[in-house]
Amino acid sequence: MNHRPSIRTVFAAAAVVFAVAGCSVLRPNANLAAFSTTMTGANEVPPVMTNATGTVYAQLNTDTRLLKWKVSYTGLSGPATMAHFHGPAIVGANAKVTLPFQPPVTSPFEGHATLTPEQAADLLAGKWYANVHSAAHPGGEIRGQMILRE
Repeated sequence: MNHRPSIRTVFAAAAVVFAVAGCSVLRPNANLAAFSTTMTGANEVPPVMTNATGTVYAQLNTDTRLLKWKVSYTGLSGPATMAHFHGPAIVGANAKVTLPFQPPVTSPFEGHATLTPEQAADLLAGKWYANVHSAAHPGGEIRGQMILRE
């Protein structure tokens, strides 16, 4: 006896899978904005001579304004003393701390916070940067501007 499904059964099953999944494979989630940056000493203002580098990946739900982030770095001159997002600021300008990262800030680490409408607007406009501080560089050893990814 042949137990292979008919072509009609295969197409019907595929239609059910796409209907249940909402075709999310074909349509990215419109309410999620992805950001990333590479942090270096050259991006600090003023620039810092260091071999340290780092990355930040973040995702903002534009409906709830929930921001989630993952940070990693290597090569700092010593242990990180603090790390945070700053804004609003364009590349080459300094700004106040907008959102501190909760300790410990040993690499790698992650976190989340709900932003105010103003914070979300500044982040989406490219006016946030992330940096990591060390004892040798209390103003920040590495920095990177958060860039909205398509």
